[in-house]
Amino acid sequence: MGRLCSSRYERQARQLGFARIAGLDEVGRGALFGPVVAAAVILDPARRIHGLDDSKKLSAERREELAVRIRERALAWAIGEVDAGRIDAWNIRQASHQAMLLALAALKVSPDYLLIDAETLETPIAQKPLIHGDSRSFSIAAASIIAKQARDAMMDRWAGVYPHYGFERNRGYATADHLEALRRHGPTPHHRFSFAPVREAACWAASATQTLLPLAGPGQGNPQ
Repeated sequence: MGRLCSSRYERQARQLGFARIAGLDEVGRGALFGPVVAAAVILDPARRIHGLDDSKKLSAERREELAVRIRERALAWAIGEVDAGRIDAWNIRQASHQAMLLALAALKVSPDYLLIDAETLETPIAQKPLIHGDSRSFSIAAASIIAKQARDAMMDRWAGVYPHYGFERNRGYATADHLEALRRHGPTPHHRFSFAPVREAACWAASATQTLLPLAGPGQGNPQ
């Protein structure tokens, strides 16, 4: 049976006495390049937004339309990001949690209840993790859309800095064109070196550089 995105979990929270319910989700968890980005959204139950669903199910045009409505109608929304360096220093799960906590802290309205896509956060705020929450809860779906739009915009900007990698198309994920670019050009400083394809590309690039170094010959040795 397919999952239906609805306000069911928000209604249940309100029946328990909660009033400011924030949905949280992240994007970029599986990417090889760039930050993991999270969003927190507190929807206004008096200003419904039709068509909310998992951002992965929506076209780019539809996501943009909904993102505009969410930003206009939500009681509050915010994003948080954790860059590739910290992803490598920690791990992607911890980095995702930190991005969510940053988004949560940036909200202009303090929530009293959290709906989170498949995760539990270290916070005293009451919360409910939902597997496939972005397909089941309007609040989490709204967060997934805001996070996706924010990260896509970042990747469009990075595409201008590193034009060989096709970030405007692959968004930093391990597509065939991105993997080929890694083999040809090696990783950038903003790739995630703790991820195997990037680590392997870095090792190959280092090995190729050493192979191309000239061997010392007459007159090329160290001065005496």
